[in-house]
Amino acid sequence: MDKHDGQAIIQVKDLDFFYGRFKALSDISIDIATREITALIGPSGCGKSTFLRCLNRMNDTIPGTRLEGEILIEGEDIYAEDVDLAELRQRVGMLFQKPNPFPQSIFDNVAFGPRVLGQTNNKVELRDLVEQSLEAVALFDEVKGSLDQSAMDLSLGEQQRLCLARVLAVKPEIILMDEPCSALDPIATLKIEELMQILKEQYTIVIVTHNMQQAARASDRTGLFWLGELVEFGDTNQIFTRPKEERTEDYITGRSG
Repeated sequence: MDKHDGQAIIQVKDLDFFYGRFKALSDISIDIATREITALIGPSGCGKSTFLRCLNRMNDTIPGTRLEGEILIEGEDIYAEDVDLAELRQRVGMLFQKPNPFPQSIFDNVAFGPRVLGQTNNKVELRDLVEQSLEAVALFDEVKGSLDQSAMDLSLGEQQRLCLARVLAVKPEIILMDEPCSALDPIATLKIEELMQILKEQYTIVIVTHNMQQAARASDRTGLFWLGELVEFGDTNQIFTRPKEERTEDYITGRSG
């Protein structure tokens, strides 16, 4: 399928999500455009991260969960019985709240996905792929002389960029980011935001953030979640300057949440 900017790559229709009997998400419908940054904001416990994990079926690992409704990626139902989960999670990568490098070398961290997925076993190809992935997250110049060094020796900000390189190495289409800067200092946060602007030329990015300034700075579209519902979704500038819903205005101005 030819992808044009502004065209929806993810379509969510009438989504309900349950942890046992608890309904965590209610009647969510949203189109997420290709090669844009979509920010999801809202108070703690409002369903943002649960929704994010629905997009690559990470919630499948939690017993007693179930989903009703539809999530289509490029028109395909990702909850269909014949979906290959490994392939889905290769297409829809995820960057977590806390950097989670493997206790291995920098090189082996980035090479992990391509090796496991059998994307390449050629040593030259693998080295090129690792270098390209590290360059894409502006980390290669810092670590090129120490690719055999343990990833655990890197600073938190460097670790998070390494984890992003690990996501990019498997050639995803969509990158999910769950509070990716909450453990980072302001300078490291700014680096991640700068990378997002570069990466959206090639990837669709969905970010959950508590930081409203980050959503306002970094995203093209923003959605406000509230008690498991999507209250409002639209152009980021419109959401922050001319919200249509009172709850949105109350949350953005700090009157609630």
